[in-house]
Amino acid sequence: QVQVVESGGGLVHTGGSLRLSCVASGYIFNINHMGWYRLGPGKQRELVASMTGSGNTMYGDYVKGRFTISRDNTIARDNAKITVYLQMNSLEPEDTGVYYCNVARNIEEYGYWGRGTQVTVST
Repeated sequence: QVQVVESGGGLVHTGGSLRLSCVASGYIFNINHMGWYRLGPGKQRELVASMTGSGNTMYGDYVKGRFTISRDNTIARDNAKITVYLQMNSLEPEDTGVYYCNVARNIEEYGYWGRGTQVTVST
């Protein structure tokens, strides 16, 4: 079982920055896909950024050059966890939405999802 918890959302003005964090803990040893998705008002859920276990990254066209996904693998004494970050710069009102973290064995698998963190960008 894997637990996923996001944090770091908030309200910012256009042009501002936020850094989202996602902690995946539990049985993470076969996790090879870590992704950030967002659900905007009146929109379908879309992939924002993803990273494979080997470090390959992929970004949605609408965030390229503004967002950066990164990770930190930490082996604690009894538990392993992965922390995935999403650095968001030059935020625009269109970036408003609930941002979800997903970890899975691969991008096609449903995997494990967090409850999401709200990002609101005001004009």
